Amino acid sequence: MRTFLQQLTGVLLLAAALVVPCAAATPAGGRSSDAIRVKDLGKIQGWRDNALIGYGIVTGLAGTGDSPTNRTTRQAMANVLSQFNLSVSADQIQSRNVAVVMVTAALPVFAREGDTLDIGVTSAGDARSLVGGTLLLTPLKAANGRIYALAQGPLSVGGYRYDANGNVVQKNHPTVGAVPGGATVEVGLRTATHDDQQNVTFVLHDADYTTANRVAAAINAQLGGNLAEARDASGIDVRIPDGQRGHPVAFLSRLENVMVEPDRRARVVINERTGTVVAGGDVRISKVAVAHGELRVSIDAETTVSQPSLLSRPSAGVRTAVVTNSRLEVTEGSGTGFVMANNTVADLVQSLARMRTSTRDIISILRAVKAAGALHADLVVQ
Repeated sequence: MRTFLQQLTGVLLLAAALVVPCAAATPAGGRSSDAIRVKDLGKIQGWRDNALIGYGIVTGLAGTGDSPTNRTTRQAMANVLSQFNLSVSADQIQSRNVAVVMVTAALPVFAREGDTLDIGVTSAGDARSLVGGTLLLTPLKAANGRIYALAQGPLSVGGYRYDANGNVVQKNHPTVGAVPGGATVEVGLRTATHDDQQNVTFVLHDADYTTANRVAAAINAQLGGNLAEARDASGIDVRIPDGQRGHPVAFLSRLENVMVEPDRRARVVINERTGTVVAGGDVRISKVAVAHGELRVSIDAETTVSQPSLLSRPSAGVRTAVVTNSRLEVTEGSGTGFVMANNTVADLVQSLARMRTSTRDIISILRAVKAAGALHADLVVQ
């Protein structure tokens, strides 16, 4: 069975074989296997989500809500009950089945009245768990203070917490939940339409001069005319034809489906928590020498119990004692590995795998190669 390092090396070599370095320029009207739609590279300027936030109450908890000492929870419940003509002071509320929460949602750019939104619910007090709770009607406001949606519904919590007699069993985060489709949009956004507009600006997700120039050239070649011009590394100005300015939806649909081959930026992504290394096949490494040694320190502790009952006549001061014996071992590798690399990340990983280098050591080596200036790629550490 192949080891994890051998599998990782195979993945990197496969990526190097499949990814072909892009040419300096792509034909404006040509399409290759690496061409993708313009809509997958960015969006029209002005399209963005709007953050909503609210303050609400979750009820129906099985004694896992906020403690009676939480004055915020008691005051919130008193305010809710007052809406139903119940006059109860905050000091008279001692329930552990209630928790105050913060509710968040994202309002899409084309949201209309009656649309539903997914909401997130997080505990704002000292509740132990929100499992089984139901969120009461909560208004969600934007940064301007206006209410745009109302949230309510039973919570879905991906965890639990149970405690008894000082024993606690917990999975994930039980104080965080969600309500799919739990908010209803009450006020839609007045999105600026493109009617009678002469130009629109297409914005790339990742700013790149080469990609912006290719997008402009592809639009001009596939839609005809001199309609697009790259403003900078992220914005491409597109002129709407005179005959389609009154109803630009058809033109914008054709614009989104223009095929273009974007330029790829060399990157190496490292996840230190899981020991994962992902690199594109076009990530190059200059000539570099890597020396790798290994030093292992092992501490072995053995605990024994000394019993006074083994003595025939123990004195009054003799008691049972616990004795711990520690053994320290230092082992150094038989030799130091030495690697010469002058090609790609996949070649370097293959050489390190032959030396039986662990994945976390490979991550450290890649970071050192980047610091030495030999790795010509962005190193992204997650």
